[in-house]
This record gives sequence, C-alpha cells and structure tokens, in this order.
Amino acid sequence: MKIKVLGASGAEFPGHNPPAYLINGFLLLDAGTLGAVLKETEQWKIRYILVSHAHLDHIRAIPFLADNIIIKDKKHQITILGLGIVLEQLKKHLLNGEIWPDFTSIGRSAPVLTLKEIKPEEEFTINSLRIMAIKVNHSVPASGYVIREAKKRGSVTLVYTGDTGPTDRIWLYSDGADSLIAEVSFPDKLKELALTTGHLTPSLLKKELEKIKNRPKRIFITHPKPQYLKTIKEELKSLKIKGLRLLKDGEVIRL
Repeated sequence: MKIKVLGASGAEFPGHNPPAYLINGFLLLDAGTLGAVLKETEQWKIRYILVSHAHLDHIRAIPFLADNIIIKDKKHQITILGLGIVLEQLKKHLLNGEIWPDFTSIGRSAPVLTLKEIKPEEEFTINSLRIMAIKVNHSVPASGYVIREAKKRGSVTLVYTGDTGPTDRIWLYSDGADSLIAEVSFPDKLKELALTTGHLTPSLLKKELEKIKNRPKRIFITHPKPQYLKTIKEELKSLKIKGLRLLKDGEVIRL
C-alpha cells in the first residue's frame, strides 16, 4: 500500500495543508488538499474519495477537482463514499448549485461525481483494498476507516481515525494493525477545547492508545494546529511512545 500525504494539518498556513491521503494513486482518503499539490495526470487517476465527515477542511478539494475535470472536458467519473448523513450534508451545503455547481448532475457523458452511501462496520472492496467505516466521536457525524490490502504473504492494515475526540470502536479495529493515522489537534493546555470540539491532545491520545491491546508499530499523527505545532511536537515526544511521529506534507508511506 502506497500512501502519499497531500496534507496533514489542522489548518491552512503556508507549508501546511488540510488532510488528504492518496492511496495507491486512485483512492483519496479525505479531500482537504488536492489541486495545489497534484499534477493533472495524477488528478485524472483518482477514481474514489473516502470522506470522513463534512467539515470544510476535509472536503474542500472535491468541487475544484470536479471543475478541473469539466474544464478539461474529460470523460471521467469519481465516486464519493461516506456515511449517508455525511453525503447528505455534502450535497445540501456544498454541491447544491448555489455554493458550487451540482457536479452530481453535470458531466460530459455522465455526472462527474457519484455519491455512494456506506454502512458503518460493513466491509466493501475497491480494487485490491478492503475498506470499512467506523463511527468516531466528533462534533458532527464522522467516521474513521480501516483499509486492508492483501500481499503475497498475509495482508497490511491501515487505520485512519479522521477527526475524533475520545472514542472506542475504532481502537478495537486498530488491534494488530500495521499503521495508524491518528489525530492530535491541540496541545494539552487546550484540553477542554479539544473535548468540546471532538478532538484530541497528546495526553488524551495516550489514554486512547491504552485501549489497544496490540498497538500498531507505526503511529502517525495528523491534524495538528500549526499555531501550536512546536508545543504539540514536544508533548508527543514526552509520551515516549515507540513508533509515534508527526506526518509531513509530501511524504510517502509504504506498508
């Protein structure tokens, strides 16, 4: 499994892009960043987008990608997958013909975008990937994802929390996973704000990881607020958790 980090930040600043992960070139995991970092030829390879929730920093690249396809006059369709209520929010508040054209009804030979509902904890397959959405605890309906890919010897598993505060179910699926991408948005001094808005701090993350019996060997941290990046980095380091580090925009992870 090849994961290209397009963005891994909790806000937009120079050098800090909102969350988006390109998996095996054709699957986008959240869509906070795209057109500013991917060449046209890379954009045309994307066929599916997994959306964790409908907050703008996780979906903002979708309308621009659709517009690029229309302008290029390409026969290209993309399927957006997510929980039913998340897709409803996306259609109602963004792809509604007012804030942005409704690309679920516009296209050269067929609509550019198709919305497909997925059910929590029901596995489905896209090419070589087996995927499952797991509900998490955020300020709006949200899910993380478990993504598995078969290899010659066994399989590899990636768990992505998306945005979440203290939660439970997704940690059950993290047991024995190869890699975990978990959010930490705020430093510990803003713990109450984190809990109110459905996010984690380093100390809260530590308590969450204690819920996993067999912790993943690699734990990647995403979604830190750039204003507090130095403090968050120091607090994460003080946890002394083996294999834990912050993600960097532009890096490539191979499982």
